Amino acid sequence: MCGIIGYTGHRPAVPLIVEGLRRLEYRGYDSAGVAFIQNKQLTTVRAEGKLVNLETKLESVNTTLATSGMGHTRWATHGIPVERNAHPHMCSDGSLAIIHNGIIENYQPLKNELMDKGYSFKSETDTEVLANLIAEGRKQTGALDKGLSWALQRVEGAYAVVVYATDMPGVIYGARLSSPFVMGIGQGENFVASDIPAFLPYTRDVVFLENGEMVRIEANDWKVLDVKTLEPIEKQVHHIQWDIQSAQKGGYKHFMLKEIFEQPRVITDCMTGRVDWQRKEVLLPELDALPVPKRLHIVACGTSYHAGMWGQTLIENWSGIPVNVEIASEFRYRDPILQEGDMILVISQSGETADTLAGLRIAKDRGINVIGLCNVVGSSIARESDTVIYTQAGPEISVASTKAMCSQMTVLTLMALAWARRTNALADDTRVNAITGLSKLAGQLEMELPRMRSEAQSLARLYSTARSFFFLGRGQCYPLALEGALKLKEISYIHAEGYASGEMKHGPIALIDPDFPTFALALNDHLYSKVKSNLEEVQARSGKVIALANPGHDLKVDHPWILPEAWGPLNAFLALPALQLFSYEAADYLGKDVDQPRNLAKSVTVE
Repeated sequence: MCGIIGYTGHRPAVPLIVEGLRRLEYRGYDSAGVAFIQNKQLTTVRAEGKLVNLETKLESVNTTLATSGMGHTRWATHGIPVERNAHPHMCSDGSLAIIHNGIIENYQPLKNELMDKGYSFKSETDTEVLANLIAEGRKQTGALDKGLSWALQRVEGAYAVVVYATDMPGVIYGARLSSPFVMGIGQGENFVASDIPAFLPYTRDVVFLENGEMVRIEANDWKVLDVKTLEPIEKQVHHIQWDIQSAQKGGYKHFMLKEIFEQPRVITDCMTGRVDWQRKEVLLPELDALPVPKRLHIVACGTSYHAGMWGQTLIENWSGIPVNVEIASEFRYRDPILQEGDMILVISQSGETADTLAGLRIAKDRGINVIGLCNVVGSSIARESDTVIYTQAGPEISVASTKAMCSQMTVLTLMALAWARRTNALADDTRVNAITGLSKLAGQLEMELPRMRSEAQSLARLYSTARSFFFLGRGQCYPLALEGALKLKEISYIHAEGYASGEMKHGPIALIDPDFPTFALALNDHLYSKVKSNLEEVQARSGKVIALANPGHDLKVDHPWILPEAWGPLNAFLALPALQLFSYEAADYLGKDVDQPRNLAKSVTVE
């Protein structure tokens, strides 16, 4: 979850590192720190809280001669978010410093062992244990690379770690196990980081590190080694197409707002090259090499799980394939029954979600084919899946995911149509209507988004004093209700629960009163009349109701929010940004940190 960057080259290192940390702050913002060598002295500067606090401390520190160093922005796991627990951490004698993303699960016995050897500790973190373990490994083996290898073979857990030694200025080591880690290859300079945007202004040439690999970088040289054997490994250099402008706010107040408004383009990009508009057919060659699954298991977390729930109905109804949707953190521990002909679809924006990756590996161990649906080229899910379908959404920076779900829903729609062609389960007129509807969708959404935001602003301010909310939906609107509730609580901190509308009478309706509003999805589908009846039950208990509806509705609710009608299930693509904008405007009006909500980080790369 933490953001890490290491640099060695010809530029002033510390400003570059801080700039990189700013682009990684979405990965963690409990504390931040940098380490650099200047005049043969290894210096660390750390600060609790947001990155600006570190920048303030650095104003009084001379860093002008440092042309190498590393930086870290933290999402706390071991130890509370205070300065003593901030990274970088140094070993007891100050000879080396490290930064770390991940968790060392056996840190306590290692710490006890090191304390018996005379090592001291100033923090409560597992990372400081690793710093001293590497120092001990160097003492025993006589070399930093061997000491790092020795130490990493003794730890259990996950890590992306960067190591920097006082007597080796300009040399940076890094290693990876189950945490994202990439290397940037420049001209007279090289980088390591937890994500590409950290160094994107300086190079688009990237090497993706695999589990069990170590990297050594200098200004004019780099090599990748096997962590255990230290044997060299040949690596391919990839050229990234998107640029840093894609990861900047572009005049919007927040990344979240920018990313909501990018959804029309996301829909278009997701479909580019994947639909034959004249023949009304979907082209997904990524699926052609695999058989049609007898049963599909969708495994995901959070927003990606909601996207999977939404796609379940389309895949079952259009292609006739039975679908189970699984929460990854549950799937990995319940010994799932996987049979011959089953297939796993793992969904993750980052491609690094720890629980989802664990589910993928369970499937692979059992000989089950895995399809990866993710946004990040070269991510772990992309590399480990049998085939990967990229959502092509561009970088998503806000912690609260928005365009990622839109892109996942788009690809799931295309997958349902692609499989339907192979199973002959879908009527031609439905296929034609679906693809015609998809062709119009981006334009509809582009036109409607400004009006949506205006309505969201009015309603969010009206209901900003609410302490709790229900979000209700049925059918394919049920996962949207779950997502609406998730968005509201994660960025505004207003308690919200998503329910299937028909479940209200089985308990939750007891909470309804005039101060407990309901946000309902009452779109024009075959369940509209059922939702209408459910809302009447809410209103009979004096509950206030906001309802997303289509033209021609006959709802008698407090606040009908009318959306233009798309074809069939594609109405979800108009409802989704309305829910997102309502949450965004509520959080912004309440003065919350929209892009970096408390206690959350963008990529959940630890269990």
